[in-house]
Amino acid sequence: MNDEIRRLFPVTRNYVYLNHAAVAPISIPVYQRMQEYTGDLLNNGLVHFREWGGAVKRVRQLAAEFINAGADEIAFAPNTSAGLAMIANGIDWREGDNVVTADCEFPANVIPWMRLKREKGVDVRMARERDGRLDAGEIVDLIDSRTRVVSLSFVEFGSGFRNDLEAIGKYCRERDLIFVVDAIQGLGALKLDVQACCIDALSADAHKFLLGPDGVGLLYISRRAMESIRPTVVGWMSVGNPADYLNFEQPYAAGARRFEPGALNTAGIVGLGAAIELFQRTGIEQIENYLHDLGDYLCQRLVQRGFRIFSSRRHGEKSAVICCTHEKYSSEFLYEHLDQQGIITTARLGRLRISPHFYNNHDDIDRLIDCLPAN
Repeated sequence: MNDEIRRLFPVTRNYVYLNHAAVAPISIPVYQRMQEYTGDLLNNGLVHFREWGGAVKRVRQLAAEFINAGADEIAFAPNTSAGLAMIANGIDWREGDNVVTADCEFPANVIPWMRLKREKGVDVRMARERDGRLDAGEIVDLIDSRTRVVSLSFVEFGSGFRNDLEAIGKYCRERDLIFVVDAIQGLGALKLDVQACCIDALSADAHKFLLGPDGVGLLYISRRAMESIRPTVVGWMSVGNPADYLNFEQPYAAGARRFEPGALNTAGIVGLGAAIELFQRTGIEQIENYLHDLGDYLCQRLVQRGFRIFSSRRHGEKSAVICCTHEKYSSEFLYEHLDQQGIITTARLGRLRISPHFYNNHDDIDRLIDCLPAN
């Protein structure tokens, strides 16, 4: 990527930041958009609420276009966890039903299903991670006549493995199952088309690869899935006409807005909008290709330094999340060692996790390699 993009991220003046799978720095456009809103609120209070309501509507449309959905299928949630919980809790479960997921999922995509196991007798079936990979065949083999939901991550947090969403989604659609995706570790780094992948519901906070602020999540629920997923946390904004204040009997909003019970995080939403605009100007396919190439270069350099790459680098399985190990150094030691030199990574599940984004360059990778301890 060019220097113009890099200049939009002041963090590059202070660190080699390679930890977007945890929390990402924001760009100047995101900061400015949020500052514009908070500045207006500071000086004018509620006066321009219609204009900012229109801005939220535009971000809803931007988010829809970004994942190939309809604007009426987009809601804003506080975070990924809240969105996944809304989905899990909104289904009419019966004792003996089951949900299929994996044993390597981030807890946000397990804890809501485990609550259903404890309280409603729902069976939680988990495909096993083997050598950093999940087998799509094993996942679909867990499905039977009582399966209601298959819920997986776009990219697994502890391995960087990219699930075959298209194959799994089509299998689910053929059997009228609800396919749920925790997209936070891929959305913004990799192209995602909810129609092509037959995804029924998706949740992703803005603060990782979407390069937005925390505290605002993108929640997608398809028109099809809205027939099966009911809102369980509702408020005055969940209805068709919130301004009809005393009409307590009115129906829920026709689209995904029914999942928004009250006031939204407007500052976060407009910041997310600025981030999506940056992705659209650059091109998400170009970003994905760039990150694959940058990741290949990183893996090559790491292997030369005696590291074992845990993340799959097969076509269709690799992502912007790269996990590695070294027989001599623990992941915690490596993380601390790099952190002291201004190289920001993290340790997860006994692996050093490195997650660049499209403003990073080969010089950043070389700097990381140069700062590693001696073999």
